[in-house]
Amino acid sequence: MTFRIGRRQFLMGSSALMAAGAVGAGPAWAQGTNLRLIFWGGQNRADRTYGVADLYQAASGNSVEGEFLAWNDYWPKLATQTAGGNAPDIIQMDYRYIVEYAKRNAIAPLDEFVGGALNLDGFDQDQLDGGKVDGKLYGISLGANSVATLINTVAFSEAGVEPPNRDWTYEDILTKGEAFSKANVRGGMKMMSDASGTEPMLDNWLRQKGLSLYTADGKLGFGADEMTEWFKMWNDFRAAGVIVAPDAQALDTGPLETTMLVAGKAALMPSNSNQLVGFQALVPDRLDMVGYPRLAPGVGGGHYRKPSMFFSVGGSSANKEAAASFLNFFISDPEAAKILGVERGIPCLPATREIVAPTLDEANQIALNFVANLGDLLGPLPPSPPAAAGEIDISLLRTLSQEVAFGARSPEDAGPYFVNEATAILNRAS
Repeated sequence: MTFRIGRRQFLMGSSALMAAGAVGAGPAWAQGTNLRLIFWGGQNRADRTYGVADLYQAASGNSVEGEFLAWNDYWPKLATQTAGGNAPDIIQMDYRYIVEYAKRNAIAPLDEFVGGALNLDGFDQDQLDGGKVDGKLYGISLGANSVATLINTVAFSEAGVEPPNRDWTYEDILTKGEAFSKANVRGGMKMMSDASGTEPMLDNWLRQKGLSLYTADGKLGFGADEMTEWFKMWNDFRAAGVIVAPDAQALDTGPLETTMLVAGKAALMPSNSNQLVGFQALVPDRLDMVGYPRLAPGVGGGHYRKPSMFFSVGGSSANKEAAASFLNFFISDPEAAKILGVERGIPCLPATREIVAPTLDEANQIALNFVANLGDLLGPLPPSPPAAAGEIDISLLRTLSQEVAFGARSPEDAGPYFVNEATAILNRAS
């Protein structure tokens, strides 16, 4: 999907005047500078981004032409544009890829604009640090979030099963899942989607064991035994009939609309706290969220406050300072904050959080309260993933998880194979 900013007027009354006042003290750009923006997400995110870009155009005179795609389509498109020297000025960037793009000079360091076009006074330090590579700032966090399990509360009520709380465990997937399946609601809905190929859930599970997905020097932080155990656990859930069957799970191709939660195949799905808003827009039943399951009662520390995503400036952009000005507007303008809410995560500027909090609907309040009250689930932010992390996730973990699910590989075969192949990918990338 694409949209072109400037085709309609949006909030052109007092909101635009306030926005103009907010930007008026900043640098004066040449009239008609056109910025290109690319981001992943659904229509809900696009509408919010569209509104803020309209405000920015009214305030600055610069237009913003944007394009948005589903996650799975986004990275191949961005890679093609980058390789062709045609990358947009403003790029939505993920924590897993920021190192790779920075080291390839595909995104530009922003330090020269800090204190000028980019005012980061009071910005949450952990979120600021998350956007740095080798000590330089390459990404501005658009919000703090955490992994979370989304819950269809109505489906649990229909099944007569108590939904998970913040103390639920992996054992509960089995016990609660069996009770949920026995209730046979909605034509055989399962309690949970198959998350064996979900990298953040694997990461969380490893962190609870005192391990890590990747080490600070870009190596695997676990071995074949752990990977075998992971695949075997999900095979056991599959055999017990408490998670979605492989043929149904394979229909989840990336867009929110194809996920098992939206398709009505599962009442639980691992996700991120900021995505509750987007999912609630697609699911008629009331949704809630809890953390990922614990390994055992009292075990925590697997979660962390992650930059939900960044805005970066394209390394080949001819309008870097103007792009930095748009980033500044996006994170700090009061009217922009009201439009954005917490759809991309909890704002990283205290003043912006104060503006946003009173305007939030129930789904946004749930997301805000969840991130603010992680308690003993919370651990430290891990190092940025190595450059090859995306390939390992998409080409290896997801593929192997499906092969195990369909019986093409055993967990005992898939575990060592994953570690060997992932190590080879990391070695090639280094």
